Amino acid sequence: MLRDDEGWQREFDAWLKPFLAAWRHRTRQRWAPVYLRGLLAPGERKSIEPLAARVSPANAQQLHHFIAVSRWDTSELEQVLFEKADGLVGGADAHLIVDDTAQLKKGKYSVGVAHQYCGQVGKNANCQALVSLTLARDEVPVPIVLQLYLPESWAKDQKRRDAAGVPGDIVFRPKWKIALDEIKRVIESGVRFGDVLADAGYGACSEFRQGLTRLGLTWAVGISPDQHVYGLSVQVRSARKRLHSNGRPRTRPSVSLQPRSAKQMIDNEGAFETVMWRRGTKRALQADFAAVRVRAADGHEVIGHRHGPGEEVWLVCERRAGGEKKYYFANHAADAALRVIAANIKARWSCEQAHQQLKEELGLDHFEGRSWTGLTHHTLMTMISFSFLQHLRLRENKAAARPSSAPAFAARHSAATGSATRRA
Repeated sequence: MLRDDEGWQREFDAWLKPFLAAWRHRTRQRWAPVYLRGLLAPGERKSIEPLAARVSPANAQQLHHFIAVSRWDTSELEQVLFEKADGLVGGADAHLIVDDTAQLKKGKYSVGVAHQYCGQVGKNANCQALVSLTLARDEVPVPIVLQLYLPESWAKDQKRRDAAGVPGDIVFRPKWKIALDEIKRVIESGVRFGDVLADAGYGACSEFRQGLTRLGLTWAVGISPDQHVYGLSVQVRSARKRLHSNGRPRTRPSVSLQPRSAKQMIDNEGAFETVMWRRGTKRALQADFAAVRVRAADGHEVIGHRHGPGEEVWLVCERRAGGEKKYYFANHAADAALRVIAANIKARWSCEQAHQQLKEELGLDHFEGRSWTGLTHHTLMTMISFSFLQHLRLRENKAAARPSSAPAFAARHSAATGSATRRA
């Protein structure tokens, strides 16, 4: 959040110009900056009425109409956000991080609300789930996609769809499919990144991993310790060369090796070594890692097993200080250094920092309306606000490196983005 000061206000006006051009309509161009300033300004609640009370007390109804009723298209604004984010942190060394974040909600008529897993409380709860994409580089995250996950129960309930204004072309898609479709859109928009990172909620899905590979992307994703893998020496025997015991030809191929779980493969063949992936402000960040080259058991069905060998990948195990182990697949080249793979895996945490700041400082989960339109508009506005904060932060970092040329407003507002800097 930012204090009320002319310095950031002037910077904000200049930074917002391409967004205003994308809004096109004069009335929307008037109320958009007001709403954004309300999100950026201090205040515990960022729902319409308390927000309006702080920045435009006589115009709560106009702000409500702008966010929850007016049906302005988000596509051009999203393109501007993509371009802003790419300019801030995009590049060959950037990461595109896939995750989701949940928002606790009561009742059953707020769009997408269902009893489902909520990371905020660590168990199933009544909540909305948003699939997120975050562009990050050098521990600086910029969220660029927050797409509502519409549970199947909602997608099939026409009465609730109509009441919440869910567009007719919105159908049920699992989270991994939403993420993959959004990644394609981000690529088409010209956003630059070097790899895709995701936790086991996405990485455990073979369709998601295979989709990333088909897009020609480098990726590192979490998996379950029970994920099956094959050794590299596995061979697939043609079905035509084997017969059943009754003499009939087999209709499926077979394999020369039995698959093992990721845990078994690491226990039997992995050798741990201490890897430092980054030097923090107080100490080196390091953990024990082991890596084995394997073939994921996500290929075509074979005799005796649901899946035969698929893509050749790195199976990576991280052993943390307390003894906890985490498992990952990474499709990096066979000669990739373990330090590089480990650094990429650990870069995923920055999206969690972004989600926390979106909620605590910009009111991502404060929207009180029930409609698809209102929630979609509000989430986009919080991402635009966040990208402006990161714009200030990076500008201040550059100014700190050149003290003689530091702009006055940067010094006055170092505290404004300090919480993000400290967490990073």
